[in-house]
Amino acid sequence: MTEEKTNTKNIITGCLCAIGAETLFGMSFIFTRKGVVFDGVFSLLGWRFLLGFLFLGLLVLLKVVRINLKGKDIRPLLLLSLFFPGIEYICETIGVSSTTASESGVIAATIPVVSLVMSALFLRKKPFRRQVLGIMITFAGVVITMLAVGASASFSLKGYCFLMGAVLSFSVYSVLVEKTEGFSGVEITFVMMSVGAVAFSSIAIIRAAVNGTLVQLACLPFEEPVFLAAVLYLGIGSSVMAFFLTNSAISRIGVNRNASFIGISTVVSILSGALILGEPFTTYQIIGATVIIAGVYIANVKLEKK
Repeated sequence: MTEEKTNTKNIITGCLCAIGAETLFGMSFIFTRKGVVFDGVFSLLGWRFLLGFLFLGLLVLLKVVRINLKGKDIRPLLLLSLFFPGIEYICETIGVSSTTASESGVIAATIPVVSLVMSALFLRKKPFRRQVLGIMITFAGVVITMLAVGASASFSLKGYCFLMGAVLSFSVYSVLVEKTEGFSGVEITFVMMSVGAVAFSSIAIIRAAVNGTLVQLACLPFEEPVFLAAVLYLGIGSSVMAFFLTNSAISRIGVNRNASFIGISTVVSILSGALILGEPFTTYQIIGATVIIAGVYIANVKLEKK
């Protein structure tokens, strides 16, 4: 009975972590579009991950969170960091800057389908029928929503290709992180933030040095309040907190169940795009969002015969 209660607690905790992470990710599209206009993709990513790394490092120094990487082989973490945040964030940032927030959220919602296929192929995990049904319903909601934004879509082939590259990268990361053993969610997040900070900050500095804009890069957050707000949210909220929640969710409920929650970020991105950026919000989008939420529920509710 105790083991059953522990398992139930892990599932509930994992589901709550997934919901929290997807809510943070859904809002990130708004801040990415706001921040990327100032000095391009890599300036935003460099400051984002540098601030995120410093914040997480401060938490470690204050012993708010604990990590112990001594004697551990971190090569698996470096590999998954190549896909996420590495490739995924470059593709996502370029894709978001080339499309609308709604379109970005809609394409991101295809991750459950891709993750389901990846999990079956590489983890040999056969999904439950309700998971397949729920994910397919969620995908139907995505299609409805995509048709709804069609009239106001950017129709950016470049943006769509980069967003799909982000989808594939995140799906590969999801598989790799479930296969990673011996590391806590905080340790995985710390390595990911470290890799992101070193890689993206280096690219941003080299780019600024070539263009003769090092001073502009260094002063950007202090001169532009909107950029500062964007990197603070993206660095702390959508990186440190969301990474930790995602890693915790996958470790507790697995790739398939975690993937079923990704449609929530679509709903959040559509609502935030409409409320903050003034993007269209139609009846069909409401229907699509409702279908997405229904799919998430079906994929995770456990129906048992008494």
